[in-house]
Amino acid sequence: MILLIPLTFLGFYKTYFIQFPNFVENVTTFIHLHAIIASIWILLLIAQPLLIINRKNQLHRKIGKLSYIVFPILILSFVPQMLRIINSDAPQILFFPLADSVLLILFYSLAIYNRRTVSKHMRYIIGTATVFLGPTIGRIGPHILEWSEHGTQNLQYGIIYLILIGLIFYDKKNKKNYRAYLLILTTWVIHQITFNLIF
Repeated sequence: MILLIPLTFLGFYKTYFIQFPNFVENVTTFIHLHAIIASIWILLLIAQPLLIINRKNQLHRKIGKLSYIVFPILILSFVPQMLRIINSDAPQILFFPLADSVLLILFYSLAIYNRRTVSKHMRYIIGTATVFLGPTIGRIGPHILEWSEHGTQNLQYGIIYLILIGLIFYDKKNKKNYRAYLLILTTWVIHQITFNLIF
């Protein structure tokens, strides 16, 4: 979870952070809002397991309720970007914010539905974290390492698969229920197939 901070900074350095504090080039109020809400969500992803480790269960639950407000705003913050893409010369790029929103809603909904089953809740929240790897790695490749966008996207899928497969084997070794990870992995496979069919 903590790795999301440097990855996000690297991924958005050339298109966002480098413009601080003026933010002139293609940066709207809606982009700032999306950046702020996404940052809050990443901080929640980091803080919540730390609270559990330190036996701050009551505080964990209170902050968890904050997600009922933050998450819908996070999803709504994708809408201006989607509208801009629809009216652009490359409407197929709508796939990225739309598919990411679908995965976030799916994983978060399952996490809340299973909030009283800690093992499932935790794994689906980890699923939401994997969604944030897409926009970060997807930008680090072309903008920092000068890789092709298509190749970077497929590499991103590979990294997510390795993480999820590693977690599955870890659960199998410790005789824990890893079915949530299988579902998350399956959705990412569908994500990759759809991406390669469109692009």
